[in-house]
Amino acid sequence: MPVLVFVHGWSVTSTATYGAMPQRVQEAAAAAGLPLAIHDLWLSEYVSFNDAVTMADLVRAFDHALRDLHLSTASFACVTHSTGGPVVREWLRAQRDRPGRHSTIRLSHLVMLAPANFGSALAKLGKGALGRLKAWWNGVEPGQRILDWLELGSAASLSLNLDHIHGNDPASRGQFLFVLMGDRPDRSLYDHLNSYTGEDGSDGVVRIAAANLNARHAVLSVPDNRRGAAADTLSLGMQRGPRCAFKLVAGASHSGGEQGILAAAAPATVQAIVRCLQVGEAAGYAALCDAFDRENAVRDADKVEPASAYTSRPHIHDPRSMLILRLADEAGEPLTGAGFLFTAGPEASLDQLPAGFLGDRQANTTDPCTIALYLNYALLAGDARVPDPDHPRRTLRPVVASRRPYGARVQPMDLAGLVQHALAATARDEDLFAMLGPHQTTVLDVVLPRHIHEGVFRLTRDLAPHDFRHPVPGAVIGG
Repeated sequence: MPVLVFVHGWSVTSTATYGAMPQRVQEAAAAAGLPLAIHDLWLSEYVSFNDAVTMADLVRAFDHALRDLHLSTASFACVTHSTGGPVVREWLRAQRDRPGRHSTIRLSHLVMLAPANFGSALAKLGKGALGRLKAWWNGVEPGQRILDWLELGSAASLSLNLDHIHGNDPASRGQFLFVLMGDRPDRSLYDHLNSYTGEDGSDGVVRIAAANLNARHAVLSVPDNRRGAAADTLSLGMQRGPRCAFKLVAGASHSGGEQGILAAAAPATVQAIVRCLQVGEAAGYAALCDAFDRENAVRDADKVEPASAYTSRPHIHDPRSMLILRLADEAGEPLTGAGFLFTAGPEASLDQLPAGFLGDRQANTTDPCTIALYLNYALLAGDARVPDPDHPRRTLRPVVASRRPYGARVQPMDLAGLVQHALAATARDEDLFAMLGPHQTTVLDVVLPRHIHEGVFRLTRDLAPHDFRHPVPGAVIGG
């Protein structure tokens, strides 16, 4: 068993954040036959609450700290929490892309607890609000540069995740990634001014879909043969990322000593970590992926959280999907002010979508044309009646019928002028449900043609002065 390094999350100021987890993992590993001694455990201390510190700074400092370990095996395993996951993933990318500047030490296992891989919806609230949340660590505000990375749809987080989606499978080179994620918030940490702390489909800080690395990159674009004078027809292309072992830990939340996936060091979490560390080859990794999928299906079937002292109503834990939507044209210009609307059914109706399918909509602060949509996957798929587990004859939610196929319409602001974009919609035989996955994120690029009229640039033989302050647009040029 190699050295095991623990890497904490955002705005942590004390190694007390690890609680009993390192010791319990060591004990469970020894019981499972993994020779992991106490002196093989290392706890990280990194600063994420200083405004000057960037993600790149953390990567360089992490690499420097690794060099100081002087490992005899030249490899290590890592257990991370929250932002610690993206930090180590950014280091892996830097190690690959700039090998001369980074340590050659090899990471064999990366076990991420509640990683903010696609960011957190809470990051949008800003430093002052976050410092007041009980779900945040001890009222400590995160550094602004790290907070920018964590905002949903940030260019930095999308760069890392698209690189993963389009990259080679880490398991094929003997590097194994795992995501362990709590399935509900700690209701005692709910903040009534910020409903994200109690959001269904999250652990109170990070959405399940935002942690999961089983992600997709989809593109809606207009082929040349589908460009029309009044409207353009969008076609869907999609790339799935490498398979990543993903497990829901029932009852665990992001933080807190009672339910927190790290600090509580619950037996279920500890045993899941050891199962990950026992993987030694690609076949074993695939088998664990399958096992986690079966266990997740059992959890999803038992999806009603009953009312408690902290909530007066039961919660139905449907699988959610997060869609990070980017609107631009083929020249890379953002489609500012464009409308994106889902449609449902064979008639592409705007009025037939399932009630409650859209849980949240959040535009990125830096790039308002990048929007994170939080979708209820179960409602879009169609779902059976949900009974009250305490009173089976009582219905919490009736049968929800699927309204597939799902399409989309895009309405740009500039429908006229020298440079314009046309209305666009998906074809009737296109079903956008195919780009979504339960508990997963899809990055969707909508790319419209840029219609340039011949009035932008004309040549004339008339040598007499001619005023062209009000040019006639003329026809759309080809090419």
